[in-house]
Amino acid sequence: MEPGAIVAVGQTVYTLSLTSPVWVRAYVGEPDLGKIHGGMPAKIFTDSAPDKPYVGHIGFISPEAEFTPKSVETPELRASLVYRLRIITDNPDRGLLQGMPVTVILEKSVKMDHQ
Repeated sequence: MEPGAIVAVGQTVYTLSLTSPVWVRAYVGEPDLGKIHGGMPAKIFTDSAPDKPYVGHIGFISPEAEFTPKSVETPELRASLVYRLRIITDNPDRGLLQGMPVTVILEKSVKMDHQ
């Protein structure tokens, strides 16, 4: 908005986006929940640079299951309960952008597609 503009009640006039830390929201199915732990190393792959993985680690595992969000494109997970993870990147750069779909591979070959 421009200074002095008239805005409606509840209209957004400013959006703040944090740039650090950079993290990815991922989901893991219940059968794989016992195979992961906080701090577990992860590799994050983007479609635009599949040969340049980002290094990260699990920073959060939700204690509550939820239905798989529509943004998860893995057919076998669409109708399942999953647990939300936060993968914190250790080496972010401008190639990893907010809202970008990525693939996360955890130690022990637990693979998750998400956005």
